[in-house]
Amino acid sequence: MFVVLLLASASPARRRLLEQAQIDHQVMVSGVDEDQIQHPDPAQLVQLLAEAKASAVKLNLEQRADLDPSIKAVLGCDSVLVFEGEVFGKPRDEAEAIARWQRMRGNWAELHTGHCLFPTSFAFSREGGAAEMQSRCVTTRVLFANLTDAEVKDYVASGEPLQCAGGFALEGRGGCCVEQLDGCFSNVIGLSLPLLRRWLALF
Repeated sequence: MFVVLLLASASPARRRLLEQAQIDHQVMVSGVDEDQIQHPDPAQLVQLLAEAKASAVKLNLEQRADLDPSIKAVLGCDSVLVFEGEVFGKPRDEAEAIARWQRMRGNWAELHTGHCLFPTSFAFSREGGAAEMQSRCVTTRVLFANLTDAEVKDYVASGEPLQCAGGFALEGRGGCCVEQLDGCFSNVIGLSLPLLRRWLALF
């Protein structure tokens, strides 16, 4: 298989997005200690994390003797949900997930995803020069459905919210719990495919 992209993430959701878009890729987890990277602005934080992941994988990749010349770029991503100025990562337990959903239901939140694309030494732009690093945060506003207490508890009992930053998965059962999106759909799942398409078109 001709590989263009190395995904610096173990996220199954991001892999599925790439597979559905028929973007050839491999995976190499970055190993970055996310707790060591801090920033008061959530959008800046996910951007720093995305850059750190992509940079770490690119460095690891290019130190290997068996570097695959078909890998043209490394993609790092990181996402966070912000509600009323508070960052919502994965809920610690069902009680926290229920409490969050009772706050979020019927309200808007912001999903920030940081993206960083690092070209490898084999990558060249369409103009023939060295390809350049690309970095951007994409934000999508999410309106949550006004769920009843019973619906909240039923969704949390499914276990899905406990596996996801923000406590919901748009591509799963959580899709029924989202009323409206303002912005990129795939960004909420883990990466903006339109942004990635534009970046890959530079090669």
